[in-house]
Amino acid sequence: MFRKNTKHSQMNLLGLFSSLSESKQKKAISSEECHFYNLIFCNIKEEIFASLYSDEKSRPNAPVNALVSALILMNRYNWTYAELFKNMEFNILTKFALGVDSMDEMPFCPATLFNFQNKLNDHFVNTGENLLEQVFDNLTEQQLKTLKIKTNIQRTDSFQAASNIRSYSRLQLLVELVIRIFQILSDEDKNKFQEQFQDYVKKTSGQFIYSLTVADIPHELEKIGKLYQWIYQNLSESYKEYDIFKTFLRVFSEHFTVVEEKVEVKDSSQLTSGCVQSPDDLDATYREKNGKKKRGQVINVVETANPENELNLITDVALKPNNTDESKILNERLDRLKEKTPDLNELHFDGAYPSSENDVKFAEHEITPVQTGVRGPKPAVELTVEQISDECYLVSCPNQQVHSSRSRKRYKACFDITVCNQCPHNKECSTVKMKTHRVFYFTHEYFQKRKRIKVIKNLPPNRQKLRSNVEATVKEFTHRMPRGKLKVRGALKAAFFAYMTAVAINFGRIYRYQKANPKGFFCFFVRICQRTFCFDENSIFTVKNESYFKFLRLPILAGAF
Repeated sequence: MFRKNTKHSQMNLLGLFSSLSESKQKKAISSEECHFYNLIFCNIKEEIFASLYSDEKSRPNAPVNALVSALILMNRYNWTYAELFKNMEFNILTKFALGVDSMDEMPFCPATLFNFQNKLNDHFVNTGENLLEQVFDNLTEQQLKTLKIKTNIQRTDSFQAASNIRSYSRLQLLVELVIRIFQILSDEDKNKFQEQFQDYVKKTSGQFIYSLTVADIPHELEKIGKLYQWIYQNLSESYKEYDIFKTFLRVFSEHFTVVEEKVEVKDSSQLTSGCVQSPDDLDATYREKNGKKKRGQVINVVETANPENELNLITDVALKPNNTDESKILNERLDRLKEKTPDLNELHFDGAYPSSENDVKFAEHEITPVQTGVRGPKPAVELTVEQISDECYLVSCPNQQVHSSRSRKRYKACFDITVCNQCPHNKECSTVKMKTHRVFYFTHEYFQKRKRIKVIKNLPPNRQKLRSNVEATVKEFTHRMPRGKLKVRGALKAAFFAYMTAVAINFGRIYRYQKANPKGFFCFFVRICQRTFCFDENSIFTVKNESYFKFLRLPILAGAF
């Protein structure tokens, strides 16, 4: 049964905070954890998670705001689960961050947190709805509004988030699946089929590969292909419901074909980047970028970038298989991004994001695309294209200016060949030489591309290099990934990491801004909590018009917010 957590709003006069000396109370009030309590913990909309629990009268749930806040803290400080629960049990400030005012109290146990994540996973599988994404969106919307951060100019970038899996070669992966299939067999079947598996189960897959030479691999692929076919024919009926057997069937179809009941090994060129990379993470895909091989997902982030903002916040996070092109990711997120920040009218990105489909969406949403990197070689002779009407363009080179005409599939501009022959750049020109003229062929997509590239040249100097600072945001994510790998496996857990880390990063920026601007930031607390407070000479918050606390200085932690 779902129940909101309101216990933390009741101040305990004999609680943990009250037992601290006055000097330690002041330190606690100014701590990052107490600000986390007010900015994050108190503003998590617990009702979002009501659907995870039964509607019937039953044992109430553990506090949802504490569960979600714990996941955020875990990603902020890069804790393991063991470190999280150690701090929850013995770190006073961590208790304050989670709304706990007793040394002996724990808001939940480890099993509860793991079950909560399983519920989130099941909910996503059944509905396609990621509830932690909603937490990020709700908190960010409130923060942007309260801090009056301008969202009309934003920037985006992506980074590889490698899964925490072993890097298998093709043959090693096939052997690993055979070993794991053998492990799920009943004792009776293990004894019965020992002969079929004996060449592979005596060693680990790594040890098996280590003993082979390069010349042995083609023969071993054919040999293991026959075993795969035998497993499929003889064990499918008994073990088809096992997850690892479902993975085996997928790998069998990806690496082998059966022609007239004879199994054949697919050529490596036929394997796609979406093939299974590891039996431990079926969501991981393969991508080679900048000479580095990665297996996992890609995370795309968007943040505000108006030069007038005193701080910028992340506004959108998306996770996709890492073989997804950045232009496609942006195309899928533009509608949602515009919905969350309706005043967005300028987006900065690098050369990986542009596409003709995105140009259409930019025009639809009245967003000016600003590209900082251009793919492909720079033309030796610059040809400018201006749109006169839907069917006519004005094309200019350094020496001529002509109107285009429509061909069957594209547009063409015909230049006077006598003028072209006298041009010192005629050998490097991208136009096509004909008998009586030189022709330049182009499409509307080409016009959009050239238009996009020129936008940055017309911007004020302080807006031409806005995109580069998004690299610092990427670093805030990746420094939590040892050797570029996530600590988790699977797309959904990677998404949990992305959203909770984004919340933590935004909180960190707000907290640092607050520390640098303590007076101006007081109004933020008052507005965000929608209560009436005053601020005394000792930097302690007190409640107005509450006789019970008439002579008591009430700290932030004690539920005043």
